[in-house]
Parts: sequence; C-alpha cells; structure tokens
Amino acid sequence: MRVLIAPDGFGDTLTAEQAVDAISEGWAQAAPHDVLIRCPLADGGPGFLDTLRADLGGELLSVTVGSPLGEPVPAAVLVVDGPGGRTAYVESAHATGLHLVPPERRDPTRTSSAGVGELLRAAVGTGARRVVVGLGGSATNDAGAGMLAALGVGPGGSRLAGGGGGLGDVAPADLAGLGDVRSALRDVEIVAACDVDVPLLGLHGASAGFAAQKGATDLQAQELERALGHFAHLAVGALGDALRPDLLARPGTPAARLTAAPGAGAAGGLGFGLSLLGARLVPGSALVADAVGLTQQIADADLVVTGEGRFDWQSLHGKVVAAVAERALVAAVPAIVIAGQVDATRREWGAAGIAGAYAVAQNPAQVAESLADPAGMLRRRAARVAQTWSR
Repeated sequence: MRVLIAPDGFGDTLTAEQAVDAISEGWAQAAPHDVLIRCPLADGGPGFLDTLRADLGGELLSVTVGSPLGEPVPAAVLVVDGPGGRTAYVESAHATGLHLVPPERRDPTRTSSAGVGELLRAAVGTGARRVVVGLGGSATNDAGAGMLAALGVGPGGSRLAGGGGGLGDVAPADLAGLGDVRSALRDVEIVAACDVDVPLLGLHGASAGFAAQKGATDLQAQELERALGHFAHLAVGALGDALRPDLLARPGTPAARLTAAPGAGAAGGLGFGLSLLGARLVPGSALVADAVGLTQQIADADLVVTGEGRFDWQSLHGKVVAAVAERALVAAVPAIVIAGQVDATRREWGAAGIAGAYAVAQNPAQVAESLADPAGMLRRRAARVAQTWSR
C-alpha cells in the first residue's frame, strides 16, 4: 500500500514534521511492506511558515516584534520570488501565539495583536506586492485592533492596542486614519490564510467559540462579543465609501458582510481586521494544500492518514483534517484521522468523508502519558492503527 502521512501539528507538543516522523515510525513497525509518503501540513496557525518554506524555498528574514503582552519576541518573514513577482509570507502566531503567554497570564481581554501590524509592515518593506498572513493559534481576541494601531490607526496611546476588553469603549476618533492606512496598502495584495472558517460574531465566532481556550471566563467571553461588535460597527463606518464598490456585487450592509465572512473570526478576529485593509480571506489549509500539491499526492495514494492534537467541531471548519478529507473524498481514497483526543462524533466525521478516527489518549491517565511522551504515544497508536488498515 501507498500511505500518505499528512497531519497538522499536535498543539504545543509536536510540530507537523515531528507528527509525520512519529506516525511513519509506528506505521513502519507494524506494516514494513507499505510505502510511506511524508506530507506535513498547516492551516495558517503554528507551523505555517515552516511548511511553506519546505516546499517553496525562499529567504527567511528575521525580525523582532511585540508579543501579545507587548514583550519583544523573534519572528520571521518568508520572501519568495517567482514569475508573478515577490510574495512575503508571515505567521501571525509568531506575534500572537498562545504559546507566547504563560497559562497564568492568559487573558484575551488584555492581549494585543499589535505585533502582527509590525510583521505586516516588515513584509511590505521587503518590496513584496503580495503578502500572505497565516492566521491561527492566537492568544488574542481583539479583532485585529492592535494590528491596526501598530500600522498607524488612531492617536498615540490608542485604546485599540489595549486588548479586546477595551474595544467596547472606543470612539470614532480612535479609528482616525483607518482609510489612509487602507489606501497606503492598495497596491499590495493581502491574503489572510485562515485556520478556521468562522465569522467574527455569534455562537461560533471569535469570542463565543474560542475565547475560553485563551483564558477567558464565560462572562469575559460575553463582554468580548459585545466589545467586538461595537468596534466592528465603528470600523466599517470609518471606512465609509471605501467599502461601497463591493455593494454592487454582494448583498448586505458592509458591516454584516465583513463580520459574517468565513474566516473573519480566525485568530481572535484578525481575519476581520485584515479585511478592513482590503485583505482577501481564504482557507489556510487549502492554500498550503495547493502549495504542496496535496490533491495529486492523495490521488497517488491508497490511504491517507491525517491528524492533529484535538479532533473536534473546529476541525471540520477549515482545519487541515477537513481539507484532507475533502480532497480524499473526491479522489475516492479512504482518509483516517489519528489525533491526540477525539471529541468529534462518528456522525460528524463520517459526514465529512472520514473513514475512521483514532484517539491517542482515551482517558485521563493516557492524556498525562501522552503529554509526557507525545511522540512515543503517537508512534504506538499509529502502529495499532496500521494493523487495522494495512493489507
């Protein structure tokens, strides 16, 4: 059998490359006759830049930006020159990643996306006429307000840079210059590669769906929802006529269109913030899949093994697992998932075309063991799965 190993990273425990190593080693132990093809993937979150660089090449430029807490952290810009000109890729998690904030300091009402503005400025400074921003894995929930402040929106000391909790008090003056910043970037194509396809607001939006995993209480999540709604209304109003041409082709008010767009809620609403600058929102998993030629790799395989740290409802909303399953279904190649934990129901993953889902950790003791030895536990689980699927 030809088995394509195509997982995302496993949260903070394993990169996509390390996950491929562990799954491949376990599979080879149980089914040494199988041919294994390695294909680490990403969805816009952590690992986005590494995965693209492995396939696209390019030059990696080091920069220093602010973390979600405003502390200096190392980051990078990947510059790739091609027939269509120069493209710069950045990973927002370098500046806003949850891994940058210790658990005891996680508070999405205060963390800021200002560092992404610094990353974007560095990317444009390379002379790129296309900038791709990977979104995902953030510790922030400020709808990109901090990013806008770092790019020059609002007065000095603007409330935009103080985190999502203060956005309910912003006034029109805090958004002064937004139109000018958008105009200054009009010759640059900005693409937001979103890790999830959720809207900014609502039950599955940035606050209700994701703030809790960043440290928010239920009450804080509700307040963030209100604050982001207020900010979105003022921000769209501040752009005014800059959004009007879109009304000829797309129904609804500008505010409704931008907040409800798939991916607007990605990375704590960074998708929405980038759309205010004219960015095009696309699924990050699809962008990476196209870059690595995933469709053809699946067509050449007999089985696809994908995976991630936690397989749940979010996985089926633009994550790597969904992108793999979609392409495998079209190619009539069975796809299975090996994940740290499986919370999605059989009905959910079956409807997505997934042929099987296997958890590395199925009880609290195994969770503790997998955290202590993530590669070993994944390797052993892959070996057991191989015994089921290999011919």
